[in-house]
Amino acid sequence: MKIAVAMSGGVDSSVTAALLKQQGHELIGITMRLFEPRCQGKGSAGHDAAIVAEHLDIPHHLVDLETDFRNLIINNFISEYGSGQTPNPCVRCNRFVKFGLLLDEARTLGADLLATGHYARKTVDPDGMCHLRMAYNSRKDQSYFLYTLSQERLAQVIFPLGEIESKDEVRRLAREFGLPVAEKSDSQEVCFIPNDDYVAYLEQQGGMQYSQGAIIHVGGKLLGQHRGAHRYTIGQRKGLGIAWKEPLYVVSIDAEKNIVVVGEEAHVYAQGLLAGELGWIIAPESEQFGATCKIRYRHQPVACRVSLLEGECCRVLFDEPLKAVTPGQSVVFYRGDEVLGGGRITSAIVDY
Repeated sequence: MKIAVAMSGGVDSSVTAALLKQQGHELIGITMRLFEPRCQGKGSAGHDAAIVAEHLDIPHHLVDLETDFRNLIINNFISEYGSGQTPNPCVRCNRFVKFGLLLDEARTLGADLLATGHYARKTVDPDGMCHLRMAYNSRKDQSYFLYTLSQERLAQVIFPLGEIESKDEVRRLAREFGLPVAEKSDSQEVCFIPNDDYVAYLEQQGGMQYSQGAIIHVGGKLLGQHRGAHRYTIGQRKGLGIAWKEPLYVVSIDAEKNIVVVGEEAHVYAQGLLAGELGWIIAPESEQFGATCKIRYRHQPVACRVSLLEGECCRVLFDEPLKAVTPGQSVVFYRGDEVLGGGRITSAIVDY
């Protein structure tokens, strides 16, 4: 069996390749070139992946997806912030780029499977039904970002790190394999944003201009002026620049009117949410069902009730109110440790 390994030049994908090589598989290293100039030179994805591939004695291919990545991911990221949403580019990248364009490229190169360094697990039933499950390393689990995988796509991918219980063990394996990136630090959260400073990126690269607007209390009172709606996120407390008798939080953002709405902590909690763009790995058996859900990556799953609506939408009611439900982020549904599917949050359900 020939396996293409998505190699980013980091420790996780390099150990993935080394483990599969040790198991005797025929491998192809494949690296995406996504943006310039940080894809070239020492320390870059292309350079470091190439030296790891050479160390493992496997062929290495650099795939130019820069234009597609800009059109599908970066431009969408900028557009979403401009409309008052808080997008999740990693979810979108997995859907359209890594397990879309890159997977297609891997098949073109003759690979039977695509392996990645994601911390997640896949199990397969005797009848071929695939299941996406949380990684044994719960602190690094990335199943949240993978809910857009279809049965067809999930059947074509593997996650060798999913059963490794700690990052320390991955580092140990990297040293044991003698990988030249064994001590390389982990990558930042959003790969195309330097120093994770999304505000600077939106203004310098996305062309967002300073546009002063009103900060309004949920009760309707004008409290001050903001410095651009794109600088704020739902649940934000610090940096509002306004005085009030109690701590205030960002409750909602109206980009069209250029208004940031704030309120006391109680107003940040929602009883549920509406979501669209639903995708299912395991299709629901009824229009209403119970599950647990996560509304952000670093969030413990909570019990909820899901009602399917027309147009690939759903209503989700939480067993207990949740803080900072954020339009543009993803809600992901679980049954135990298994990912059922998820969708893009369009609005919070609140009672104030």
